[in-house]
Amino acid sequence: MTSTLRLDRFRETPLVTDPFEYVVVSDFLERNALDAARASFPTVPGPGSHPPSGLKVDGGFKRMVDEVCGPEFQAAVEEKFSLSLQGRPFMYTVRGYTRARDGQIHTDSKTKIITVLLYLNEDHWSNGNGRLRMLRSGTDLENYADEVEPAGGTLIVFRRSDRSWHGHHPYEGPRRALQFNWVTDASVVEREQGRHGFSSRLKSLFGRRPTADTMM
Repeated sequence: MTSTLRLDRFRETPLVTDPFEYVVVSDFLERNALDAARASFPTVPGPGSHPPSGLKVDGGFKRMVDEVCGPEFQAAVEEKFSLSLQGRPFMYTVRGYTRARDGQIHTDSKTKIITVLLYLNEDHWSNGNGRLRMLRSGTDLENYADEVEPAGGTLIVFRRSDRSWHGHHPYEGPRRALQFNWVTDASVVEREQGRHGFSSRLKSLFGRRPTADTMM
């Protein structure tokens, strides 16, 4: 079966080290795989991040996720960042919408080793906001080294550090993204997936939808 991932593009893309270690790969998904993943993108109950346990994960979306969670991609990441992820737990969450308060500058928590972002939006991101910036400080969104359009099939992988500042200008609306993480230990997965799962259940229970009135 043909892979959904273009690992060749990932391996060939140089690792950026300034201001922290990251790599950006456009068209990381094969064209048919991208279309299939977008067509079967799960319905999420509202803004925020949602664990897969509370979603219907199937079709082309599931196939793509299974490959990202597989050993070939892990080996490629290990090679790119010159580190071992053997025995490190892996988790992911799904985001379908972005709130105006999202995107504030942060580095990711110290329990995360590698962060992977994969966008499943349209081929071109027409909005000027919502573009992820790789920052040189934790205080200035305009002091950035790189700005990444969250177009469909674009992949970002970075090593979490005290310098891995990133964020984007406020954007409110549909913005499909998956976040995968290798983390320090299993307790992180239990805590993070449980936290996001509780939030998802609340949104589903109270019928919250990503409208101008409910987005915070």
